[in-house]
Amino acid sequence: MPVTPTPPRQHLVLPFAACLTEDWDVTVRAMPPAAFSNFARLLQGMKPMSTDCGDPLSLSPPHERVAAQALGLATADGLIPWAALERLQTGGGGAHQAWAAITPCHWAMGREHATLTDPAFLGLQEDESRELLAAMQPYFATHGITLHYAAPTHWLAEGEVLRTLPTASLDRVLGRNVDPWLPAGVAGRATRLLQNEMQMLLYTHPINDGRSSRGLPTVNSVWISASGALPEGFAPPPVASALTVPRTLVQPAMAGDWAAYAQAWAALNASEGARLLALQQRGETVRLSLCGESTALSYESAPTGLLTRLSNLFGQRPFTDVLGQL
Repeated sequence: MPVTPTPPRQHLVLPFAACLTEDWDVTVRAMPPAAFSNFARLLQGMKPMSTDCGDPLSLSPPHERVAAQALGLATADGLIPWAALERLQTGGGGAHQAWAAITPCHWAMGREHATLTDPAFLGLQEDESRELLAAMQPYFATHGITLHYAAPTHWLAEGEVLRTLPTASLDRVLGRNVDPWLPAGVAGRATRLLQNEMQMLLYTHPINDGRSSRGLPTVNSVWISASGALPEGFAPPPVASALTVPRTLVQPAMAGDWAAYAQAWAALNASEGARLLALQQRGETVRLSLCGESTALSYESAPTGLLTRLSNLFGQRPFTDVLGQL
């Protein structure tokens, strides 16, 4: 009788475990082995499960692809339906329609291009956000899109046009030139026009006048992401409850703050690394997915018979060499 694999009790997905910059490489190579000690020991009791090789210019980054697969979601590039899943999980109506996330944000205008700054730094208040949403709704309505408030810098949008509109994850564009990540082709033409309309509307909006007078960054654009639709009758698989995707490394990586990035890695090692290692040592099945900007490597607790071989394999390699493959 075939043995049914034991599903992982915990699946840890680490976004931005590696970055495609020389500064990242210099930072990580200079970190002491103790900063990764728990993760290094964890790998010694694990076997490789899968490699997700992608493109650093894909709309959906590796950590989103890995998480989507664990949740039973479609992983078409730029069409992982995160917004639709959020609608389902929060009990809103029409969860199986087409949805997207709308992020009110600030584009820093440079001489040659605009850079999308982290919306967390806006300090946008709920009353400001709701007023901006109300002002934008008529423009979205002309494209068959209805806006729904979720949080000050996070709205949901419902509309059939979003079903097949590939959009770039915020994790692709934060702190970067927005141009390569704008919706492309015929499918994206209407949304590019809509973004232009929002920029003109926001340029003279009283909310921004008030923010400027208080020395706060203006809300001068929106970003559309997480587009797509769930299949009819979709329900996350039971193992979805095991999934954890901490964003500890994301903000320092996006900001290029490599001292903070090194501290974040050490903190993850002391928290999530120690937690998974303790579970593994108790005989639990755990999974670890290390995700860079193009590639994700996934590992899972190995049967006892493989431990010696795997210990020899991973015990001879610094953890940073594993990260260098991402």
